[in-house]
Amino acid sequence: MISATQVVERSGERGPMPLLTLDEFFEGNTDEESLAPNQWGYGRPPLAVLAAQLRAIERRADVRWVRVQLHPETIDMEVLAAEAVAVCTTADEATCTAWTEGWAASGVLPGLVDTFRDVPEVPAEASVWSVVWD
Repeated sequence: MISATQVVERSGERGPMPLLTLDEFFEGNTDEESLAPNQWGYGRPPLAVLAAQLRAIERRADVRWVRVQLHPETIDMEVLAAEAVAVCTTADEATCTAWTEGWAASGVLPGLVDTFRDVPEVPAEASVWSVVWD
């Protein structure tokens, strides 16, 4: 798991934060409030379940990559705090929404929720959808 200090080193004091790979965010992460904390205990599955489900999505033939989008609080609070998950895919919105069933997510939005660095290439036939939680 990447640390908040490493995120700051990659982004600079106020530069765009990196999109994190699933391993960077989930490996060794036991802080249930590091992703969608307002839904933890209110329907959002445990991190280990989300990690496994996101890895399964990432292995799909119609998915190019999956990344975790950090919240700006990561820099200020010096702890990992994620606000969304980005999925680069050729699938449509309805399909992406179906993948998130049972996550207590607010839905999927087109594009990224903020400006990030380390964004992998998005093929011409694909789109990025952000899974968000309110």
